[in-house]
Amino acid sequence: MEAALIIFALMLLTVVGLGAYLTVKAVGAAKRGVERTVAQARRSVEDTTLRAKSFGQVGVAGALAQLRLDLRTSMRATQQALAEGAQTDASLRESLGLFERLSTHGHELDGELKRLEQEPDRQRTAELLPDLRERAAKIIQAADSLRWAARDRARRFAEDEISLLSEQIEMESGALRDWSREPVDDLAAAAAEWDAAQAAAPNPTPTPTPPPAALNPPTPTMQYPWQKAPRPESAG
Repeated sequence: MEAALIIFALMLLTVVGLGAYLTVKAVGAAKRGVERTVAQARRSVEDTTLRAKSFGQVGVAGALAQLRLDLRTSMRATQQALAEGAQTDASLRESLGLFERLSTHGHELDGELKRLEQEPDRQRTAELLPDLRERAAKIIQAADSLRWAARDRARRFAEDEISLLSEQIEMESGALRDWSREPVDDLAAAAAEWDAAQAAAPNPTPTPTPPPAALNPPTPTMQYPWQKAPRPESAG
């Protein structure tokens, strides 16, 4: 009885622990989903604000907003292209590593541009604009290079696969259109091959067959009672 209670208690603890683990996992997944949704919404709002500033403001404020918008758009497009390509092409993982290093510089520049948007000294900010544009151009050029290289690679693979598939389809289509050979011809060819194989095989020496028994064996001479018995001197 005590053993049964112990087993029941252990099973109960296992079920409770598993339930707690699954609950924690579900809560964590839900939390990550909410955080991801909030981050995407925040980025969308910020991009919309930057787009409005780049069109609605002139001078330093508009230039800063345009730089941030161009930088963020290029980096986000490159990240998405590399992440999607790496799912089917393992060689893009190295490109993802390079992009992560590039993203560090991109985040630093975006943060600096964001701080300068609140800078009251517009004259000093205007003096920094040429250097900021150069840095942004280098980062954007590098990101665009990675993105287009990944897209060109994926397009080349797709073209090669389509070409190979087209060749296979052409071969199959040609085989399907070859109706000149009827099934009877195939049977005749198989029969001819069988005959040739039989003719080439060595013929074993036949076993001699005993001659058949005579159909009409000689009938023994019947002795009738009225016949005389043969004389002894006539025997032999």
